[in-house]
Amino acid sequence: MSQRTGLIGRKLGMTRLFGEGGAHVPVTVIDVSGNVVVAQRLSDRDGYTAVQVGYGTAKPKNVSQPERGHFAKASVEPRQRLKEFRVSDDAVVDIGAELSADHFVEGQLVDVTGTTIGKGFAGAMKRHGFGGLRASHGVSISHRSHGSTGQNQDPGKVFKGKKMAGHMGAKQRTAQHLKVVRVDSDRGLILLKGAIPGSEGGIVYLRDSVRRPLPEGAPMPAGTKGAVAAVVDEAPVEAPADGSEE
Repeated sequence: MSQRTGLIGRKLGMTRLFGEGGAHVPVTVIDVSGNVVVAQRLSDRDGYTAVQVGYGTAKPKNVSQPERGHFAKASVEPRQRLKEFRVSDDAVVDIGAELSADHFVEGQLVDVTGTTIGKGFAGAMKRHGFGGLRASHGVSISHRSHGSTGQNQDPGKVFKGKKMAGHMGAKQRTAQHLKVVRVDSDRGLILLKGAIPGSEGGIVYLRDSVRRPLPEGAPMPAGTKGAVAAVVDEAPVEAPADGSEE
């Protein structure tokens, strides 16, 4: 199965779309405009196959000198964010190609990776859903504490990984199987059903679902601007011999 490159996007927020019968669908709006292929990684040269994608323009003065040379070699303006996506040998995209929102098709399932919203230092009740201590019978001031964490004599220590108070959020998480509801290629927007990790304005990474095959009509090797890419062909479904519909 072919493995295509992904896209870098910015979470703009959430809204809703109205479907048939007036039912509303909550969607997350992601801006994927300005994705450009900056470099390639080939198996015979680098030991693996990948495509490096850049997103968001950056001022040259804010980019280090080695990075300027990296972008100049690809004849691409400096970018704010770089990300490598592993791809199969038949899905390598040319350097300098600008990827569009049409890389994903409506109805497709995608995986989105982002950094969750940081909550700072949180207690055990908020962080892990503990019930807390009793509200009476000798409990004083420590109603929201996590209680005992160790043992008396054997083994007499606190095991690593014990659920306790600590830093909450600000971790990389991936939401799988999110449906692409709408694609606006003119404005470079992708609308996904449901919520995704991260806050408004956060950077996210979109990829084809790893547990689903490429849908019919998905461009290969990628959806690019100014070029018509080939689409994934699927074998037609044969009708049953008795003429009935499945």
